[in-house]
Amino acid sequence: MDVNWNRAEFVRSAVKPGDFPRDGLPQIVFSGRSNVGKSSVINRLLNRKNFARVGAAPGKTTHINYFLIDQRLYFVDLPGYGYAKVSQAERARWGKLIEAWFADSSLMALGAMLVDLRHKPTADDVTMGRWYAASGKPYVVVANKLDKVKKSELADNLARIRETLDLPESVPVLPFSAEKGDGKQDLIGQILSHI
Repeated sequence: MDVNWNRAEFVRSAVKPGDFPRDGLPQIVFSGRSNVGKSSVINRLLNRKNFARVGAAPGKTTHINYFLIDQRLYFVDLPGYGYAKVSQAERARWGKLIEAWFADSSLMALGAMLVDLRHKPTADDVTMGRWYAASGKPYVVVANKLDKVKKSELADNLARIRETLDLPESVPVLPFSAEKGDGKQDLIGQILSHI
């Protein structure tokens, strides 16, 4: 299937489960810590600079944002997690919203869980990984910030991510650089094979 990745539009911010589109189009969900570069990865895939908002302050995505790509699929941008400057109440609200999204098994075609390639995944990342595993749906781990890692560290860092998240062999870990575009074709290939 050919997808025109440049043909993208913001559709809505979901604040409650009733706001989730249920029109049968495949939904590719993106999740990750607040400062992992989720918006930058989405922008890189869509060949746009500031399409998905890139916040100067982490934690700017407070709803579930939907982007319609070429009238064929949605990119679903979940709120970033793990950012300290958010109130407990707000964090609980995000948690309930994300939980409701994952509870509807008809929504996700593919999950893209972003982690920072430079660091061991956090406890929040491990929790998120369990959500994906429990969903029974296909997902990939996108190890962003490849441009900040020495070639000699790459294999060890990828192995550490796989081990910390306790990933089955069937889950790919894709090195990615939102900055330079490395890994973009691999991620697009994964998306195309699940829509």
